[in-house]
Amino acid sequence: MKNSYKTLRLVLGDQLNQQHSWYKTQDSSVLYVIAELHQETNYVRHHIQKICGFFAAMSAFAEQLKSFGHQVLHLTLDDTQDFSDPNSLITHLAQTYNIDTFEYQQPDEYRLSQQLKALTLNPEVAIFCRDSEHFLLTNEELTQYLNPKKHNRMESFYRKMRKRFNILMDGDQPLDGRWNFDAENRQKLKPADLEKIPEPLLFSNDITLILQRLKRHNVETIGTISSHLIWPVSRQQSLQLLDFFCTYCLPLFGRFQDAMTHQGKQRWSLYHARISFALNSKILHPSEVVQAALDRYYCGDEAIELAQIEGFVRQIIGWREYIRGVYWVNMPEYKDLNQLNASNNLPDYFWTGNTKMNCVKHAVEQSLDYAYAHHIQRLMVTGNFAMLAGIDPDQLDQWYLGIYIDAIEWVEMPNTRGMSQFADGGLIATKPYAASGSYINKMSDYCGQCDYKVKERTTEDACPFNSMYWHFMLSNSERLKNNPRTAMAYRSWDKMQPEVRQAILQRGEYCIENLEQL
Repeated sequence: MKNSYKTLRLVLGDQLNQQHSWYKTQDSSVLYVIAELHQETNYVRHHIQKICGFFAAMSAFAEQLKSFGHQVLHLTLDDTQDFSDPNSLITHLAQTYNIDTFEYQQPDEYRLSQQLKALTLNPEVAIFCRDSEHFLLTNEELTQYLNPKKHNRMESFYRKMRKRFNILMDGDQPLDGRWNFDAENRQKLKPADLEKIPEPLLFSNDITLILQRLKRHNVETIGTISSHLIWPVSRQQSLQLLDFFCTYCLPLFGRFQDAMTHQGKQRWSLYHARISFALNSKILHPSEVVQAALDRYYCGDEAIELAQIEGFVRQIIGWREYIRGVYWVNMPEYKDLNQLNASNNLPDYFWTGNTKMNCVKHAVEQSLDYAYAHHIQRLMVTGNFAMLAGIDPDQLDQWYLGIYIDAIEWVEMPNTRGMSQFADGGLIATKPYAASGSYINKMSDYCGQCDYKVKERTTEDACPFNSMYWHFMLSNSERLKNNPRTAMAYRSWDKMQPEVRQAILQRGEYCIENLEQL
């Protein structure tokens, strides 16, 4: 390593994009810094697989850049333990290597963006913020698509994206005349379907040294891990996983994307791609992910129907870009929104899975085992339960942000505080995604093995979701009763006998007052 460089470039742990324009030319006067930072291990309590995943991916990326001929300084927790934040580290490195210019890519988390904006170096050192070159929309374009502090319909956003990037289009119209195939993409897995689910492609990345480092620095984590990490940490592995999805999962992805099952633990990821970690760390670019799927569809693979490919494309160019936009146009106020005034504590079984509710137990245990649960498990099981139970959205944010390997604040917070908890008052969702046990029973096989009875509402062994649902709806009736999407529920409530309604509300109150015992 030389004593001086002209330029210092910081690469954050979620900016592992080898296709960035920074890397098109080799320049021995430019030093790239990739650093494990203590503040990133403890701003929430993370899943052990999440920290290991990012640290392993950062190490792999550092080696990749070196192989391309770049000058790289890869710092571990051992090297950065004396620095409280990235700014103190950068200040030290700027002086150590006598740099003229410091550059960083626009962070995707508000807290890091504000932190780096506050960086002050010697007046002779120029500071530049560059685009991460990852998302389909630049930061400057977001307000052209989304209005701050207002509800922005995702479907309208998605259609604009389809048109702009000419994806699944026939001229200015959607392919086959339909934008949306949700009706075909909400099927439950039947017993005969279970054996056909492909076993997930898993990797075996040795993370022994990282585990030793985390122990040495007393980093507190949640979840479980072996000495090897199953998630992709390099571009080669990420492309392998993408190809596996397109080959084995995409043909039935849309059809069963909302389905859940507790059977077949070796098939825990169902037909989901599991590429969100590779995407959110920027190892993969959304355009190449979409193109890989489109190539399979357009090459004439008869196994892939339009409904399946559309369901996947919607997740990448629609929902992912939309969520990121909602986050940035509404921060920093968004992180404090709690429109339903929820204040209850998150039950301990969110950290252990020790609950009699089979759906919650399965979703939490899977999350602890794999740092993963698919979107319906997050939205309609753990998220739905937390909203019905009136859980403080700050506590829930921290849980979701910590437990999932793909969780970075820009994607986690709007999905939790907005879509899942309706704490933003409808900036994302047009109604709360509240549901009784009947929805979970419809989309899964959880209820058949549960201690609670999904058909019961008021007895001691009645499914807690049932009474808590009505308790939630009645507690928020002033806000929701005139909403066209929830009005039918109130009409159903009005038709019930007074004594039935009273019994349901009593059971709901009991469940909420005794959350830890459920």
